[in-house]
Amino acid sequence: MTTNLTLGDFESTVLGNSIVLVDFWASWCGPCRAFGPVFDRSAAAHPDVVHAKVNTETEQELAAMLQIRSIPTIMAFRDGVLVYSQAGALPAPALEDLISRVKDLDMIEVRAQIAAQKAAAAK
Repeated sequence: MTTNLTLGDFESTVLGNSIVLVDFWASWCGPCRAFGPVFDRSAAAHPDVVHAKVNTETEQELAAMLQIRSIPTIMAFRDGVLVYSQAGALPAPALEDLISRVKDLDMIEVRAQIAAQKAAAAK
């Protein structure tokens, strides 16, 4: 089952769940409509992963805040950290691969890399 996200519940959903995949879409978008069933099947196959959708037409402020410039865009969050963001519909095997890679991430290493990047940028 997928969850519809709004500006009001986006942050709490991302921070309150281990893995969150977000599909940014619009009803007029052909590739979005084609990707929808792939995303829905993935949600059924991975009940341990939150599969969320953001309608960019009704949630324009949220889409702007997250700099969504093209749809569909898929974002993946692990432990509240954005670990993947890419425009374009994914075929089912690529979505499965993404989920596997996100599950396999060493979040201690990810956080260390983020800290190193912030330190380098502060110099």
